[in-house]
Amino acid sequence: MALDPIVRKLLDAAAAAGRPALNSLPPVEARRFMRETRPATEGPKLDTVGHVDRTIPGPAGAIPVRVYRPNSANPAAKLPVLVYLHGGGWVIGDIETHHTLCQRLSESGGLLVVSVDYRLAPEHKFPACVEDSWAATEWVAANAAEIGGDGTRLAVGGDSAGGNLAAVVALMARDKGAPKLGFQLLIYPAVDALADTGSMAKNADGYLLTRVAMEWFYDLYQCTRADRTDWRFSPLRAATLAGVCPAMVITAGFDPLRDEGRAYAERLAHDGVVVEAVDYSSMIHGFFGMPGPLSQSRRGIVAAAQATRDALAG
Repeated sequence: MALDPIVRKLLDAAAAAGRPALNSLPPVEARRFMRETRPATEGPKLDTVGHVDRTIPGPAGAIPVRVYRPNSANPAAKLPVLVYLHGGGWVIGDIETHHTLCQRLSESGGLLVVSVDYRLAPEHKFPACVEDSWAATEWVAANAAEIGGDGTRLAVGGDSAGGNLAAVVALMARDKGAPKLGFQLLIYPAVDALADTGSMAKNADGYLLTRVAMEWFYDLYQCTRADRTDWRFSPLRAATLAGVCPAMVITAGFDPLRDEGRAYAERLAHDGVVVEAVDYSSMIHGFFGMPGPLSQSRRGIVAAAQATRDALAG
């Protein structure tokens, strides 16, 4: 399928504006750039979903989180919970850059969404992001009632690097036997840092996320290149995916990460895990952050939220 024409216009506008490549900026400047540019495509903030900021205990100090709840929900109801891990290559992104996306997931699924502001590289290298993501998931499972959620109906999800972290948390929960997760929502996840796929070559440049940028992210995240073979860095390299919770894996046709996301979905199915693989063939990496101009983004968010809700209905 051809690239969506609205996406083409967005890419052309970005090129005309002379947007710098992320990998050409120091990490602090890249973070600022993402915060400043994301509002142009994320659409309006919702007044139908409230949120509360707080901190929770982490392995290296307090972890900031933001808790979202639909205003329409019964105040006494304990809602199913989605622990959300933002994207940004383990280097950029935060609660603010993913605020509108988390609002939309909360509203569309009737979910309590807990967005986690985990530590970032290169100040905090692998496995700091993993450790914070795991600590947050454990805390939410144990304290969900305190924030209006039902800890027995718990999912983990994320986009890009956050999808990587969500997949890793799901594997850790399987190995440790708790907390019990009912679902993992993996949105164009990065799951193999050593992948040399067709989509990485075909979509290497021109679609916002580039092959060079991915190498920049990996280099900043890793302590040494050997980290890339660790399943906590590259979950596709885990010995087996059997026994993890059911999943939805979302990919985009013009994304360098498309083929590894598809491979993860295929591996989940091969290892006996219930998985729904959804490919948005005319989209690019990051399109879930573009619900303002893109109808496929809006529909995709609704479908992902409702799949999460349905998986946790029992």
